[in-house]
Amino acid sequence: MEVQSNLIVLVIGVSGSGKSTIAKALAGRLGLEFLEGDDFHSPEEIAKMASGHPLTDQDRWPWLERIHAALEAHVATGKGTVVACSGLRKVYRERLVAHIPDARLVYLKGSQELFAARMHRRKNHFMPASLLDSQFATLEEPGPEENPITVPVDGPEEDTLKAIEAGLKSRIQMI
Repeated sequence: MEVQSNLIVLVIGVSGSGKSTIAKALAGRLGLEFLEGDDFHSPEEIAKMASGHPLTDQDRWPWLERIHAALEAHVATGKGTVVACSGLRKVYRERLVAHIPDARLVYLKGSQELFAARMHRRKNHFMPASLLDSQFATLEEPGPEENPITVPVDGPEEDTLKAIEAGLKSRIQMI
C-alpha cells in the first residue's frame, strides 16, 4: 500500500492487545517510522506499574506530552510515523494528536480474557497482568466522532494488518 510519507497512525488498545507488534509491522509495511509508546515512560512510571500499581492521570500526562512532542517533531520534518500507545481515554488521544492534521486512529479490540492470556505468556515486560482490570476500567473505546479503524485482534496478525491497511486506504481516500 502506498501512503503519504507524512502519515501519522496512532495504534491504541489495552495492554496485551498487540499494539507494539502490530504497530511495528504496520510501520514496516508502510515504510514509516515506528515509535514505541512504552519507551517514553519515565523510570518512576515503569517502577510504579511493575510493582502492580496503575498509573493515574497525573502520572500519564507527562508521558503523553513526551509522545506528543515526538510526534510533532516527526510531523515538522515530514516523517510518517506509526506509534503504539495505550491511548485509553478520549482526552489522552486528543492530546496525542493535537495540532497533527489527519492523524489516523487504529483501535485494537478484543476480550479481557484474550489479553490476559497474552500477558501471561510474554516475558520481560514491566506491565503485570494484574493491571489489566485497571486498563479496561479506564478504557473509553473510540466513538464515531474519532473516526477510528476498529480491528478485532482475535485472529492471525496478517488479518489484523490487512484490516488496518484497508481502513487506512478508505480514510486516506476520504481526504
